[in-house]
Amino acid sequence: MLALSVAAALAIFLLYTSIAGGGNPSIQPSALHSHPGKVQLAGRVLGPVRGDAHAGGLHFSLRDVNGTAAVPVLYRGSVPDLFRAGRDIVVQGQVREGTFVAQPGTMITKCPSKYSPKKSGGST
Repeated sequence: MLALSVAAALAIFLLYTSIAGGGNPSIQPSALHSHPGKVQLAGRVLGPVRGDAHAGGLHFSLRDVNGTAAVPVLYRGSVPDLFRAGRDIVVQGQVREGTFVAQPGTMITKCPSKYSPKKSGGST
């Protein structure tokens, strides 16, 4: 009975944190200047992507999905298979000396097929 209670409490906690986003606002590069602390930064990767994710870190720029504002990013840690220039991603971290320094292991890529409008069928 105790194990069931603990499992239920853990499930509620995980659901709350996934909905609440862990307390960090999700913003795009154009709004980064008004958020000095830790944030979730969402945007489109601009190439070239340079460096090594585990040694000195990956260096790339992230720009607004539908805009022109961009910020340089430094990321260390595991990289999703779908990561590349032109892909939309989300990372967590904060700005340090003009560069967004992402926390290791926080990169998530967005699958473009999930977010593009469905094609309508031509025949009825």
